[in-house]
Amino acid sequence: MVKPRYPLLFLLLVGGMMAAFYWNQPSLPEQADYYPAGRDINPFAFTDEDGQPFVPASLLGHWTFLFVGYTFCPDICPTTLADLRSVYPALKKIAPESQVVFISADPQRDDVARLKTYTAFFHPEFKAATGSHDKLFPFVRNLGLIYSIADQGEKDYLIDHSASIVLINPEGKLEAVFRPQMSEGQVPHVVMATLVSDFARIVRLESE
Repeated sequence: MVKPRYPLLFLLLVGGMMAAFYWNQPSLPEQADYYPAGRDINPFAFTDEDGQPFVPASLLGHWTFLFVGYTFCPDICPTTLADLRSVYPALKKIAPESQVVFISADPQRDDVARLKTYTAFFHPEFKAATGSHDKLFPFVRNLGLIYSIADQGEKDYLIDHSASIVLINPEGKLEAVFRPQMSEGQVPHVVMATLVSDFARIVRLESE
């Protein structure tokens, strides 16, 4: 007795459809800590490089690459901002509404004028903001980042801070964290090629 071949054909058809489905699914970010649903960011109120309020509404409608540092930083900050400048056209190509925001953890020395001059050196579209420490500390901690001042009594004091870059989605929620590579004798830095490719994957995942 010849058995019907329809079950086999059905299984082959279903298998092909499933394979096509998974093949067309965007892959997850390669290295970024990714939060698909986004994490809420607590309310905050800072002042930007133009002396205007920088509040949660300032993030809406943008993919924001946010970095915490200070303008007197000798290594990590200028390296990171220069790296972001180098890939900024690629980020804008992936999502035209992308923006870079530098949050200063040094309100004592980083006034509005200094912030504007500093960020404009890297790119005229880069934004900056700062606020008092009682507002900065909880905001930075809420993003999963840290900073600390070794000895603010010294004139040329240094600030220890995270080298990570956070990605905030157009709804104003924390979407991903790009962690730096740590190598002995080298300035910690986020690999920009990976940041760009992971960002493209995240944007594609969000559009599905």
